[in-house]
Amino acid sequence: MRTPPSPSDRPSRLGLFARRQKRLLRPLAGLLVLGALGGAGYLYLQLPGTREQLAPLRDKLLNKAPLRVTSIKIDGAQLTSEDTIRKALGVSVGEPVLNFSVTDARDRLNALPFIDHVVVERHLSGEIDVHITERPPFAVWQHKGHFELIDRQGNKVPDQGMTGKDAEAFTKLPLVVGDGANEPAAALIDALAQEPDVRSRMVAAVRVSNRRWNLTLKDGATVLLPEGEEVPAIHRLAKLHATTHLLDRPVVLIDMRLPDRLTIREKPPEAAPQPDSSGKAGPDTTPGHAAQQNSAQGGSSHASAPPPGNPT
Repeated sequence: MRTPPSPSDRPSRLGLFARRQKRLLRPLAGLLVLGALGGAGYLYLQLPGTREQLAPLRDKLLNKAPLRVTSIKIDGAQLTSEDTIRKALGVSVGEPVLNFSVTDARDRLNALPFIDHVVVERHLSGEIDVHITERPPFAVWQHKGHFELIDRQGNKVPDQGMTGKDAEAFTKLPLVVGDGANEPAAALIDALAQEPDVRSRMVAAVRVSNRRWNLTLKDGATVLLPEGEEVPAIHRLAKLHATTHLLDRPVVLIDMRLPDRLTIREKPPEAAPQPDSSGKAGPDTTPGHAAQQNSAQGGSSHASAPPPGNPT
């Protein structure tokens, strides 16, 4: 019969606990060793010049890696060219996908003109997705000697890095002039868009004392719109032009500020030179022509017209 061990031969409680936890202590020790090695490697990479020394090895490993960019998909861009976007990304199909920095590419894209924000996604499958949200300009605002692009709400559109070539694309945008012209511009421009005959002849809309609008036409004429009634006045002007070709007549001023009256100031007639006794052109001294000259010297003639129900 086997003799039972004496109490002095039995292991201590700590020994029994260590034996029972032996299976857990080994993995924990391994994790501690790996953590120490990782921390040492991180500290080593932070030393000056370490990254430059390891760059050739990193590039060699990346070139041998199978993970490469297989496709680049771009959506949401209307004002920004695809070539500009690809250049800002800084990566091409076939290059190592792990060498592509999403953060750096996002910063470069956000710095492009007319981009509000961008989302860049990198997939290990090799696909890079670029989702762009642009902030398209609605009009050009001139004030205090500066030209700025604005959106429908009158806010300034970010145009950082805009070149002359980019600016040429927006020469057809409507121009609004004056302090405070940016915020109420949308309602006026929308009304003009509904009347192409008026819009095609307009050069700029000028805000007067931040209360009402004047329209400057291509032939130099000015249309004075009523305060708070600009939209119906534009529709009324379009109807008058359709029946009387008003905007094609030689006028310098069309005053629509009064609801029951339309005042038109025409250009003064030019006097034709008459030959004198020597055969050279000279002023005509006939009474009728003298009266015409006096009228011309007076500046311009005025004509009034009733409301559009009975245009003259």
